[in-house]
Amino acid sequence: MKLTGAQTLIKVLENEGVTTIFGYPGAANGPIYDELSRSEIKHILTRHEQGAAHAASGYARITGKVGVCMATSGPGATNLITGIATAYMDSIPIVAITGQVPTEMIGRDVFQEVDITGATAPFCKHSYLVKDGKNLAKIVHQAFHIAGSGRPGPVLIDIPIDIQAGASEFTYSGESDIRGYKPTYEGHVLQLKKIAKAVQEASSPVICAGGGVITSDAAEELLAFIEKAGIPVTTTLMGIGAIPAKHPLYLGMLGSHGVYAANQAVAEADLLIIMGARAGDRATGQRDKFAKDAKIVHIDIDPAEIGKNLGTNIPVVGDIKTILKQLSKYIQQDYKKEWVDTVSQWKRGGAEKINPADEIKQSQYVNPKYVLKVLSEMTEGKAIVATEVGQNQIWAANHYQLSFAGGFLTSGGLGTMGYGLPAAIGAKVGCPDKTVIVISGDGSFQMNLQELATMKQWGIELKIILFNNSRLGMVRELQKMKYSSNYFAVVLEGNPDFVTLASAYDIQGEKITQNEEVKDALARALNAPGSYLLEFMIDPEESTL
Repeated sequence: MKLTGAQTLIKVLENEGVTTIFGYPGAANGPIYDELSRSEIKHILTRHEQGAAHAASGYARITGKVGVCMATSGPGATNLITGIATAYMDSIPIVAITGQVPTEMIGRDVFQEVDITGATAPFCKHSYLVKDGKNLAKIVHQAFHIAGSGRPGPVLIDIPIDIQAGASEFTYSGESDIRGYKPTYEGHVLQLKKIAKAVQEASSPVICAGGGVITSDAAEELLAFIEKAGIPVTTTLMGIGAIPAKHPLYLGMLGSHGVYAANQAVAEADLLIIMGARAGDRATGQRDKFAKDAKIVHIDIDPAEIGKNLGTNIPVVGDIKTILKQLSKYIQQDYKKEWVDTVSQWKRGGAEKINPADEIKQSQYVNPKYVLKVLSEMTEGKAIVATEVGQNQIWAANHYQLSFAGGFLTSGGLGTMGYGLPAAIGAKVGCPDKTVIVISGDGSFQMNLQELATMKQWGIELKIILFNNSRLGMVRELQKMKYSSNYFAVVLEGNPDFVTLASAYDIQGEKITQNEEVKDALARALNAPGSYLLEFMIDPEESTL
C-alpha cells in the first residue's frame, strides 16, 4: 500500500496512541495539516510555536504520555527551540515535528530554511532529517520510543515538504530495537546491598528526591521505603510532590532557594541518597561544602549524571521505581527516631520564621506567601499547579503544599519564563477534570500571554494567580544583594491593566490589594465557572525566601 509522507505520519501517530497535537501551520507543513484535518487526532492551535512546545510538555507531564508539537520550517521551527531545550533540561518526553523546504533546496538558504536538526542537536535526545519517505514510519515509531524510554526527553523529526507530499510503500513493524540504545532499568544487586548496609549503619540519613522519582511514577515506592527505613526526605524543585508536602518525613525543597530544614539536614547528614536528580548547582550550592560529611549514593537512569557534579560512593544506574522495589527486599525496618526528631525541630523552627499567616494585616500590598498558603488549604493541595519562573516559582515551591506526585509543573533546569501558562493549557487538555492553576509573575506572564486566546478558542479553563510587583522581582533582588541596589532594567513600566486584558478574552478577573481580601477572592475564583484571573498587588521589596 502506497501512502504519502503526510498520510504515513498521521497513520503512525494514530498507531502510537496520539490524541492531541499542539501546533501552528505554515507552507512547509501544509501537506501534514491537510491530512491531519481528516484525522481523529485533535489539533490545538496555539498562538505561538513556543506555546505549542510548552503545552506539549505540560500535557506529557500530567498524562505520562509523549507530548507532540508541530511547526513549519524556518522561524516556526526556531520558535520551538526554547520549548525543546526546556523539555530536555527537565527530562520531559515530547516529539517535535517540523516542516522543511524541499530536499533538493536544503543548504541553498531558500525562503524559510533553517538547519533545525543542527540547531537543536545539543539539547535533543535525538533528531531526524527525513530523506526518504519509505523510512518515515520507522523514524516516527523510533522517535516515540526514544522520547519516552530511559531518561525521557525531546526528539525532533524534520520532514521536507516533498517527502510529505511524495508517495512510498507503507511499512510499519512496530519494532523498537535500536542499536546502541539500551536503557538500564534494574539496579545491580551488589550495589543495592551496599545501599542497604549504608542505611543500616547511618545515624543521620537523608534522601534527596528529584524529578526522576515523578517521571518513574515511583512516589508510592518512595513512600513505602522512607516509612520503613525512617529516613527524612528533601526534594529538588523538579521533585516537588514526590511525597505529600504534609508528610512528617518531608523537609521541603533544598538548595539556594530551599528551606532551612532541608538544607540543614543535608549539611548534617552522614548518608545522602540522591534519587533521580542531577545534583545541579541550584540544589547543591558550593559543591565542596555540600553534604561534606556524607557518604553519597546516587541512583539515576542516566549514567552520565552519576558523578558529574558530585563525588559518589555508591553509584547505581537504573529506573527509580524498579530499584525501590528491589531495595525493599534488603532494607530492614529501622526508624531513625532520634534523627527524625532533630530534623522535625528544624522544620518547625523554620516554619515559625516564615509563617505568612502572622502577616494578615491591612496594607496596600498582599503577601504572596499567605496567598499560596490559603490556596493550598482551599484546594487541599489537590490542584495541578503550573508556575512561571522567578519569585512566583519559589514562593509556590515553598508555600503551596502539594498532596500528589506530578502536579507541580515548572521549568527547573532551563528556568524558562513564559512556561507556566502554556504548560497549564497542555495539562488541562490532558486532564480536563482537574483544577489547573497558573502561578505567575507580571514579568513572566507577559512572555506568552497571547495563549489566553488559545484558552478562549478551545474552552480551556484555568485559574490564574498573577503576582504583580511591576518588577522583574528576582533580578531586582539580585541587583540589591550583589550590585549595591543599582537597579537597572528591572522596572516594568507600561504594564497593562491585567484585569481589563483578561476581560478582552472573556476571562473574569479582579485586583486584590489587601491580605484581608485574599480568602474571599480565592473562593470566588475557584468556585466560578470558567477561567478566572486574580491579580495580587505585591510589595516590590517582598523577598523570595
